[in-house]
Amino acid sequence: MHEIAATARVAFQGEPGAFSQIAARKLLGEAVQTVACPTFESLFEAIGAGRAELILAPLENTLAGPVLRCYDLLYLGSTEGSLRMIGEVVLRISHCVIGCKGSSLAGIRRIQSHPVALAQCERFFAAHPEIAKSISDDTAGSVRQIMELGDARVAAIASEFAAREYGGTILAEGVEDDSRNFTRFALLEADAVGTKERYTEIGGEADATTLVLTVANLPGALFHSLEPFANNDVDLMSLVSRPLVGEPWHYRFFLEVAAGESDARMKKALAELAPRTVELRVLGSYRSGK
Repeated sequence: MHEIAATARVAFQGEPGAFSQIAARKLLGEAVQTVACPTFESLFEAIGAGRAELILAPLENTLAGPVLRCYDLLYLGSTEGSLRMIGEVVLRISHCVIGCKGSSLAGIRRIQSHPVALAQCERFFAAHPEIAKSISDDTAGSVRQIMELGDARVAAIASEFAAREYGGTILAEGVEDDSRNFTRFALLEADAVGTKERYTEIGGEADATTLVLTVANLPGALFHSLEPFANNDVDLMSLVSRPLVGEPWHYRFFLEVAAGESDARMKKALAELAPRTVELRVLGSYRSGK
């Protein structure tokens, strides 16, 4: 077991049984101490509030796309609390329809879950137009709530693990739109803690980097900011844009690239990139979970 798993508390968004908790255990071991947070805002405050030493945050799902609120909070956290990305884990997401005792799929009239989970199951709802969607804060929390409600007409979408956690009845399995449904999670810690040794422990040598940049609002500015990666044979794995509040039609860009910060190619790319940006910040290097 990695030393980090035996000593650190890892915060996740949701309630016990959430996919984020499963991902934390996949990355750091079954014995890791997990701390449930009700919202993404409370998740990103967990280290500063002394509730945890690490944060595991979802960044992207292969069906629903980027988790935009987490990108915004990651940027704020890297500014205010010096959060740094030190690890990554990719989790296969398989959704179940879960009801209370005595329920059946034919009798369900409402299903509740996190909006990202609901968005991953559009085909199921198209095939069952009699079932309404209801948004809640968390997949596992939805199971807890429907078990407390005890209404055979109401179900939740969550993991098989959540069904076992709360004693729910699985009414349908694999209801996600595509079996190749994965979520990528970022492991974060306070930048001052000495991250290099930790990400070496949990995954080996860093082969990926996440960074954020803004460029002048001029034609070709984004194109020229991406050139250094192509010129130095560094693969761009993802690009997410977020609007700059107070500056209409101007954006901040999050990039994930396939090279660690200490890689000679990456060093050259960053040196070439810096003068082409208004702001450039490396959010962390880590071992890719892909």
